[in-house]
Amino acid sequence: MTPRVRIVGTGLIGTSLGIALSRAGYAVVLSDPSPTAAALARDLGAGSLAAQGDPAPDLVVVAAPPDVAGQVVAHELTQWPTAVVTDVASVKVAVLDHVRALGGDLARYVGSHPMAGRERSGAVAARGDLFDGRAWVVVPGPESSPSAVESVRAMAAAAGGTVSTMSPTDHDAAVAAVSHVPQLASSLVAGRLRDLSDPAVALSGQGIRDVTRVAASDPQLWTQILAGNATAVRDVLAHVHTELGEVISALDSLAEGDGVGAREVLARIVAQGNAGHARIPGKHGAAPTAYAVVTVLVPDEPGELARLLHDVGDAGVNLEDLHLEHGLGQPFGLAEVSVLPAVAERLGDELVARGWRLHG
Repeated sequence: MTPRVRIVGTGLIGTSLGIALSRAGYAVVLSDPSPTAAALARDLGAGSLAAQGDPAPDLVVVAAPPDVAGQVVAHELTQWPTAVVTDVASVKVAVLDHVRALGGDLARYVGSHPMAGRERSGAVAARGDLFDGRAWVVVPGPESSPSAVESVRAMAAAAGGTVSTMSPTDHDAAVAAVSHVPQLASSLVAGRLRDLSDPAVALSGQGIRDVTRVAASDPQLWTQILAGNATAVRDVLAHVHTELGEVISALDSLAEGDGVGAREVLARIVAQGNAGHARIPGKHGAAPTAYAVVTVLVPDEPGELARLLHDVGDAGVNLEDLHLEHGLGQPFGLAEVSVLPAVAERLGDELVARGWRLHG
């Protein structure tokens, strides 16, 4: 039997999920307070529009903002008394508490959270492969039935997610550290650029681009997320605040000419960052892997990057990651091609033989 899924909310996540599940063979219907948004999602291949007389769904996915997700979940539980209901909000304790306060049937409610997104929002930014290989956390409450949990797990896997399970409290503590505080840190760093002179901003390199990439996110959405996970975010920030205070004190000491012990503080903070970065999962969620980087000068001309990628593949080397940095005022870019260390030297030789210039 074809699983029937109702998606409530046709923004980036809801529309991307509809496209992914439709491709996976689910029968998807779409609902949104905005008829225009729902129609656009339909036109993008996310499913059909919900209509009076539709068969009852097996599963309802609430893709509503965090501050209203609990209310919408409770409504859907009442409207569809046989359906399992999940939500995809990035906070879970607040949503569960809201559903419980509204008297929703918690046996049929299972929270979930796909760790995927883009800086752009809305259905126009939707992608059917948005969840491929990305972590998708299933977050059952104490009352969630095993069959409801399995239904949500199956849906997340069908959408392409790498599925894991956590409690609501553990989930919120985890995303505070790996998602919510990084968003704040990125925004804080980017905010310091506002008052710089144009010549100063023109010196921006790949480092500042990397650090501030997520600073372009939606302020309204992130206000809702941070408010919904305030306790966990505050706890992580308190630790960051303590360490930042150590750094400021060390820099004060160096600026005043003393500096005894200050360098140890700075080295320790950077080394701790190295250790933390090394724990970030590698490709497809596997254990971290140390890749070798072959840096290639790529002319800033149409088709050159495509030619490089073709040559890497033609050399029989699997590309693990790619980072492109444009030279300031230069007619070329630096393509950092990450590969397994065992093939790096061979790839470099192959590329030079094909006319490429290597950097460093």
